[in-house]
Amino acid sequence: MRKKSSVVIIVIVVVLALILIAALLVGAVLVAAFRAEPPPRGDRVAVIYLNGTIEEGQSSYISAGITPKLVQRQLNRAARDPGIKGVVLRINSPGGSIAASQEIASMIRDFEKPLVVSMGDMAASGGYYISAPARGIVAQPGTMTGSIGVIVQVTNMEGLYDMIGIEVETIKSGRHKDMLSRRMTPEERALLQAMCDEAYEQFIHEVAEGRDLDPETVRELATGEIYLGSQALELGLVDRLGGIDEAIEYLAEMEGLLHPVRYEFPQPSPFQQMFGLGFKLVDSLRQIGVPREVFILEMLEQGFPPEIRYQVK
Repeated sequence: MRKKSSVVIIVIVVVLALILIAALLVGAVLVAAFRAEPPPRGDRVAVIYLNGTIEEGQSSYISAGITPKLVQRQLNRAARDPGIKGVVLRINSPGGSIAASQEIASMIRDFEKPLVVSMGDMAASGGYYISAPARGIVAQPGTMTGSIGVIVQVTNMEGLYDMIGIEVETIKSGRHKDMLSRRMTPEERALLQAMCDEAYEQFIHEVAEGRDLDPETVRELATGEIYLGSQALELGLVDRLGGIDEAIEYLAEMEGLLHPVRYEFPQPSPFQQMFGLGFKLVDSLRQIGVPREVFILEMLEQGFPPEIRYQVK
């Protein structure tokens, strides 16, 4: 009886939550309708902000980080709008995951519209990895960039465990399965070094291809050293010094845009920011096998397309 009552309570809570979300969604649309503005005249250049570490996983309106899903969603918005003639990616990142950086770099390389990167305070390591395929790169003289290299760090806790009396028993199949949780053997260290070297070569190839540089030239620069924007310009790692406006001007020069207009996607409303809290709920439902065929949950994940601002009358 108690179990049945608990199930009923859970169902009621979920239904009430969905009703509340639906009401907030309608309210957000109405607010957008009253605040609707005509599209700016001229050749619009969309500015997309990418801030934080690069990682795989979910990115919502209230979470930090740069993920492939976030970048794909923003680039799709720009690609769908015929009034947007180009994109400036404002990148401020110390780097992060290798695989996620590679996926984002591939998206930028394949993006059909002209795309220029504007570097913020830092676009280093993975931040430079995703910048390299852009049509052009603009950085401030004091921007920290470069850091072309790969690092793998493993913490050996055996000494601490011995000191506080913790004994770890490991059952494994595959002799290297636990190599990252204890002191490595020389053979395992060599395996990890080989993996690191392979990722390093991939990084060099990406930069050489994106910047049209000889791989050996990139290898000489790829010491893991951080360069200032002024140094990166002399080394051929960036094309011009300046900020977002200079990046827009650079894109306009390359593409022959006579009247470039800086354009930023409508920022998430307080309603949408609150919707971001629903991401954890969606993930939890996925993990326990609850279907996603609910329009509201899909809207939580995708956000409003930019066209809504202008189409709602």
